[in-house]
Amino acid sequence: MPRIVQAALAAGVAFVIAKQVIGHEDPFFAPIAAVLTLGLAIERRGRRAYEIALGVALGIGIADLILLATGTGTWQIALVVALAMAAAVLLGGGVLLVNQAAVSAVLVAALPTPDVAVSAERFVDALVGSGAALAANALMPVDPIRHVRRELEPLLARLSGTLVDVADALATADLDAAREALDRARELDGAVRELEQAIGAGIETATMAPSRRRSRASVERFARAAGPIDLVVRNTRVLARAAVRAIDLGDNVPPIAVDAVRDLAAAVRGLDRHLVDPSADSTAVALALRAAARATAALEGTANMSVNVIVGQVRSTSTDLLLGLGLPRDAAVARVRSARAELEL
Repeated sequence: MPRIVQAALAAGVAFVIAKQVIGHEDPFFAPIAAVLTLGLAIERRGRRAYEIALGVALGIGIADLILLATGTGTWQIALVVALAMAAAVLLGGGVLLVNQAAVSAVLVAALPTPDVAVSAERFVDALVGSGAALAANALMPVDPIRHVRRELEPLLARLSGTLVDVADALATADLDAAREALDRARELDGAVRELEQAIGAGIETATMAPSRRRSRASVERFARAAGPIDLVVRNTRVLARAAVRAIDLGDNVPPIAVDAVRDLAAAVRGLDRHLVDPSADSTAVALALRAAARATAALEGTANMSVNVIVGQVRSTSTDLLLGLGLPRDAAVARVRSARAELEL
């Protein structure tokens, strides 16, 4: 709903400015430019948002100039798109500017050919609409914490679920289930990239929007956790592969090692809550340490190669989880190493 309100207000303000202040008779490109800019810029601040705004105005202006000389038609559409994109590239614009210039040019090319006066008005209206959108984006920014958590929560849910699937496969020696868990682990990379983009946008919002600057510390906490979360995803993939190998070879994996993987899954589920309300000894920290302790204890009952690999991955994942939970690296490594001695199992 806030996004809808933001876009509606920006479009309305752009229309009023173009019609009542500037005096254009039919400034429909002002609200169009506002919606085009805001629809793409709402979670993209800084240079990217300005590129979108410039791309809208540039595409409309170039398309109008070309169509004045050539009229409308199939080859004219191809020409205005090519020239709008070329101009955006020559101006040093990024992918967003180039693409938005092309989109805006197509929009104009589909309309009747304007006269010179109308063409100039369209370009000015595009600038007005883009400016109104950028102002709305700055004065009514999205909540950066909510935006980041919108990407983080499903990622952690999928990651935790994958770890549970690995544990279930090990417990039942189900090779097909282990392979399916490995496939799911491999599919998490895209979600990690989406999280990183959301964090980048969140930091820009918290930096540039006065009303969101109080969120900066929280967003930076999520940013510090992003790297370790990526490592946890990678380790989960290796752990799933180790589970496939252990089951395929028929190696015995003791129940305590399976329980360690389940502890990792539970710690992952608590990561988001910990980042919102950090505590040095939260439940997530305790679960990560218990996973390391149980994994180490598993070696006391067996020493086959498969269990060694699984234990190594659980301990490595526990360390990365502690880093994501905010512990310094030296402290995280030390607590994982001493976890077996400190916890009674």
